[in-house]
Formats: sequence, C-alpha cells, structure tokens
Amino acid sequence: QAVAHILPFRDQNRQFLDPIWNRHHVERVEVVLKETVDAKGRTSFYEQYGVIRDVLQNHLTEALMFLTMELPANVSRAEEVLQCKLQAFQSLWGLEKNSAVLGQYQAYASQVQEELQKAPDYISTTPTFAGVLVHSGSLRWEGVPFLLTSGKALDERVGYVRVLFKNRAYCTQSKTLRDAGHSQCKAKQIVFYIGHGALNTPAVLVSRNLFRPVMPEGSWREEVGQSDLSIFGQPLSDYYVYVPVKERDAYSVLISNIYHGRKDFFITIENLLASWAFWTPLLNSISNQPLRLYPGGEENQHLLDFEMVSGEVAFTGAEPLELLNPNRLMPSDFRTIQSKFRQSPLVSAWSEDLISQLASDMEKAASRTVARSGQFHLALSGGSSPVILFQRLARHHYAFPWKHTHIWLVDERCVPLTDAESNFFSLHNHLLQSVRVPYFNVHPMPVHLNQRLCVEEDRGTELYAKEIMALVANASFDLVLLGVGTDGHTASLFPHSDDGLEGAQTVVLTESPVKPHQRMSLSLPLINKARQVFVLVLGKGKHDITTLLSRVGHEPRKWPASGVSPSSGQLVWYVDYEALLG
Repeated sequence: QAVAHILPFRDQNRQFLDPIWNRHHVERVEVVLKETVDAKGRTSFYEQYGVIRDVLQNHLTEALMFLTMELPANVSRAEEVLQCKLQAFQSLWGLEKNSAVLGQYQAYASQVQEELQKAPDYISTTPTFAGVLVHSGSLRWEGVPFLLTSGKALDERVGYVRVLFKNRAYCTQSKTLRDAGHSQCKAKQIVFYIGHGALNTPAVLVSRNLFRPVMPEGSWREEVGQSDLSIFGQPLSDYYVYVPVKERDAYSVLISNIYHGRKDFFITIENLLASWAFWTPLLNSISNQPLRLYPGGEENQHLLDFEMVSGEVAFTGAEPLELLNPNRLMPSDFRTIQSKFRQSPLVSAWSEDLISQLASDMEKAASRTVARSGQFHLALSGGSSPVILFQRLARHHYAFPWKHTHIWLVDERCVPLTDAESNFFSLHNHLLQSVRVPYFNVHPMPVHLNQRLCVEEDRGTELYAKEIMALVANASFDLVLLGVGTDGHTASLFPHSDDGLEGAQTVVLTESPVKPHQRMSLSLPLINKARQVFVLVLGKGKHDITTLLSRVGHEPRKWPASGVSPSSGQLVWYVDYEALLG
C-alpha cells in the first residue's frame, strides 16, 4: 500500500515537492526489501532467476519508476503513467559489473545440491543478496544515487523506500536543544514503509522539518504515540506518520484490480522489455563474478555493508577467510591477456575489464599528447560497442584532459543529428553532455546541409575534409577508435565497395547494406595516418569475424577491417573473451 501510494502522494503534495524533488535537494534514495527466510524449497526457481530477477527487476524497479518518473497531468490515467515510466527507463544509465555487490548465504549451495540433485562439486553462482547502484541521466535526477537492495537470510524482514534530502543547515545549538524541537539540523527524509520491521505496518513518514503532507482522509490516518520507537536513528515523534485506515493484502488488491479492469498497476510490453533490457547486461557481466558468502541472520553482522565510491559500489570490509569457498573462481583467474592479433598488440579480458583498460589507455594517450603538443585530436566511431566506453569515460575519468581535446566522428549515418539513429546523438547522450569539452572542440559530420541529407552537391565531405586539414596537423589524428561489424566492415567502409578504401579522398559517402543506407565516413587512408588506432570488438556475435580476421591477410575489399594498418602509428586490438574465444 505504501509503494502504491508513492504516485498519489507526489501528486497531492506537488506544492511542497516540486521545489525539492530533484538532484539539488535529494542526497540519495534507498529502495530496500530484506527477508529473513532463505530459498529452501524454491531453489529450482532461484537457480534460474536469483535475487535480481526475483526482486530487484520487478518489485524494486517498480518503486524506482514511481520515484523517478515525471508526473503526468493525470496520475489516474494508466496510459499516461505507463508512458512516463517508459521515459524514466530510457533515462537510466546502463549498469556495469561494479554497479553491484553480490552475496550468497552459506547454506544455499547445499540446499541446491539436495533439492536439485546436483553433484557434490557443483558450484552455484546465483546471488541471494544484491546491492545495486542506479543512476538516472535525467535533468531532475542526474548525480543522485539510487540504491536498490534485497536478499534472503538477512537480519530482519523489512521493506521501505527512503528519500533522504540534503541538509544544508548548520547547527549552533547543543544536541539537547536540537532534540527538543523540530530542528532544521535533523535529517530530512520521506519514507514509504512497506511493512514489517519496527513499525510492522505499511506507513508514510515525513520528517516534521520538511512539511506536513496532504493525505487522503478516507484511506490514511495520522498515527500518534509509539514515541519509544526509532526509525533510521530518529524517534518516531520526529515524523508525521500516516498508516492505512484498512490494511489490504497485496494479492487481494491485485485480484480486485483484475476483476475491475484497472490497469494502474500493470505494465505494457514496452515497459517489460525496457526492464529486461536494463537488467540483463548487468546479469551477463556478473555471471563470473565471485559472490560474498554470508552465514545468514544476525551472524551476518557487517559482512554485507557496502559503500559508494566514484560511481561504483564495494563491500566496506574484507571477506573473512573462513567463509571463502576454495573451489570458486576469483578475480585473479580472469586477468587481462596481453598478446598479439594480426601482428599487432592484443588486449583481451571480460568486457567490463576490457572497457576499463581501454578507457585508461585512452586517458594516458590523451594526457601524454596534451603534455607534448597542447591538444588531443580524438576520432570516435558510432555503433553500440562504444556506448559502454563512453559511459565509462564520463563517470570515472575525471583527469581526462577534455578541455584540450577535439572530438571528431569516424563515421555518421545520414540522418539529422538529433535522430536516435545518429552516431553523434549517441555520443552526445552518453559522453559529451557529461564532460567539459569546449563547444568549438566538437566536430560532428556535416550530413545535414541545406535541409537535406548527404547530397553530393552540398559537399559535406569536402567541408569535413577541409576542417580536418585546418585543425589536425598533417591530417593525422592522435587517436582513432574503431569497431568491427560482423561482416568485417569498420567505420562506414563496407565489403565489396571501393568507396573510401584507397585514393586521395579523406572523407567519403558510402552505402550500408542495412538502414539507414547512406553514410559518411573517414577513408581508410586517412584512418591509417593516425598516430594510434584502437579497435574495439565485443561479444559472442563477433567471434566468427574475429576468427576470420586472425587468419586473413590484407584484403580490405573483402574485409575492410583487415586494411587497418597505420603507416607510422600504432594499432592495438581490444577484443573481449567472448569475441576472441566464443
């Protein structure tokens, strides 16, 4: 009932919340569902889904949407609510391996072996505890950490959604005087209490130093008394507390909604797919991540405490040696491989470790170049692979010399730059809007001239070529980042086409076999003039082309990527394990 009331609460208290329901006033948000029971009797289900699919992707994500979505004009209109939820999903940053801490209670492995008749040496990698750090890229919530936490065999059964506000007050009075009244120096928070725990009932709590909320009289009543209780370190008397007039079982409400045809608490296929798309990359990235074992219940003590550090989460303390499983895989078993690929240096690792290494190498290259020449010219490819890299650079590499960096496009689709298909649009959303690159240092490809797209008479390729010649010394980029398609294309240079593979032309128009067909691209000769070229290849879908490229020679007309060979620069291949090994 408390979670279901988040939207009505926000709607009925707009006058109070509108000024403070944003990144300028909210310090962090916690969405928590803790259970004392374990998974015994449900291990067949749990082995397939784990705590993330079971709780975080469904229940906690729904609460997250209620908190982060923009309020529709009418919160009673299911279609408007669902559309706003979808928009909130689209603003969430992608999750990485370091966005989560994971655990498994000790008895789980033996329960799985017993119930599913697994071999004694079977090792389950299913988490029964997860703490996940989520960020939104929306203007309202950018920079605010959302912590989603759930687990089995924990110390208490409780669920809540807690919005903790920043407190800018400086306290001159003594603690005694501060506690006597509703001091502005006390914590300011709104808590949607799901149930159980100290209160043992659904409730909405609002700090008295925030505002007195508007609540529907017929369904919620103000609770007084119980001053001996303490919630989040504050006596209950510090809150306005409201509880349901009649407590209703969640499943009864669900059945009633189905019977009456109400769609308020149901989701569309689009929202369902958005949730899966948001959580699946995290699940893929943590499939080989070791789990912290915990004994369960009060014996957990501080084992599962975690903290936020530089946009990531990590357990606060080391894992006791007596809890370590000697048979499980450890991070040291997945070191980055340094080798050779097509006679050039190869760096290979699991995708997230590879992206981390690539981002660090790019920062080092940029810093060295700026120290030497005062500026760094970086040409970036489009496509899906670089998105994770862009996000990594934006969130973790604050020492990157963006102020002295010029950003160029390796290729572009012939669509408006504000189109979701545009490489520049993706680059802007995932990187440029989060870093301080001077406006005049950003060089999108001129695909949209005279209100038309990639028309030869508009000479967009010539304009870009002249801009490169004017700003980039010897037209030699300091670093070019490329990808490889499953057909062996790179940049927007495609197999069985001579466009851009040789000759003096530095920027060309090309034809892609997939929509949008028209492209603009740097030519292969221009790419090969770069001082450094990094090629990023990710995923099992690239295994076949990776294997092929490892065997063929210089045949750019068949496989343009095979023609990448800087004339006087360095080529480095960054290939993840899935692309390299299948």
